[in-house]
Amino acid sequence: MFQTYYENALLAQESPSSISWIGSTQAFLILFVSIFSGPAYDAGHFRLLICIGGFLIPFGFMMTSLCHHYWQVFLAQGICIGIGNGCLFVPSVAILPQYFTTHKALANGIAVSGSSIGGIIMPVVLRQLYPKIGFPWAVRVLGFLSLTTCLFSIIVMRPRIIPKHKRHLTDIGAFTEPPYLVLCVALFFCFIAFYVPLYYVGIWAIRNQITDVNFAFYLLPIMNAASVVGRILPTAIADVGGVFNTLFSATLISGILSLSWIAVKSKPGIIVFAVLYGISSGAFVSLPAVAVHSLTTDMRKLVGTPVCGTILNDTGKFLGLQLFSGFTLLFTSLLVLVIRTVRVGWKLKVKV
Repeated sequence: MFQTYYENALLAQESPSSISWIGSTQAFLILFVSIFSGPAYDAGHFRLLICIGGFLIPFGFMMTSLCHHYWQVFLAQGICIGIGNGCLFVPSVAILPQYFTTHKALANGIAVSGSSIGGIIMPVVLRQLYPKIGFPWAVRVLGFLSLTTCLFSIIVMRPRIIPKHKRHLTDIGAFTEPPYLVLCVALFFCFIAFYVPLYYVGIWAIRNQITDVNFAFYLLPIMNAASVVGRILPTAIADVGGVFNTLFSATLISGILSLSWIAVKSKPGIIVFAVLYGISSGAFVSLPAVAVHSLTTDMRKLVGTPVCGTILNDTGKFLGLQLFSGFTLLFTSLLVLVIRTVRVGWKLKVKV
């Protein structure tokens, strides 16, 4: 939601690639900070982590509302909120399996669907408020919303099991296991392509005169609304048909849809694309943790967009980033298929 606004208003003097580094850095820090928050969680610092995250996210929004320059937005939104998300991510994921003995994939899907609901509410609130009260106060409203939800999480989140043993920061031995190594490579390619339609569908619709600026802002909420279904339904299917079977299907379909985006020429077409991509790509959020879980017997060991901006900036066309997203997701589906084949061979009717 911010990418489209920044390109058309606050940071219009910056390139799409530079702007996309803000959101990409935020997404990167969620996982990078988790490298350290994971051992901190194991060491019994659950409450400290969620309090730090619960402070940094609203604080980052408030600081973003005061920004006028690129470096300020990068620090406030990219760094501050990114670190806050990283502090919350591992504790939120780690305590969930403690409350379930069966249907863990479905439980995880329902839990992560909350971020999709936030992805519906936040863009709509921003779009409705900033023409009336200005961008700074609209962002402050988002800050107050995040403060409320973070406070609720701090109050209700309780780990049932406190880890008895501290774990090492890294487990080099895990990278000697071919299925795990291939999964890491697959998820790397998956996530550098996954965000491309989310970041650029709005600005694409505006520049190609598919929709006006007002409606373009609602394409992301449409994707997120569809993603609620996409995060819950695949996990329910995975509990029955297997995690890797489901993940392979989701990445294959998403890759085909990303390439189909090239052929979209109308407003109804982009709405259909947004809905279908939201559903298929929702599995990327809910299934990876379950996939890693299924590859290990030792539970103690569990824990793109700037490229496309450069392509758009250099060519002035969206075809390159659409091809990048589509073929990268198709390559991801191929890697997931490799993992499935290594585990069970070419038997089709096998849950894996």
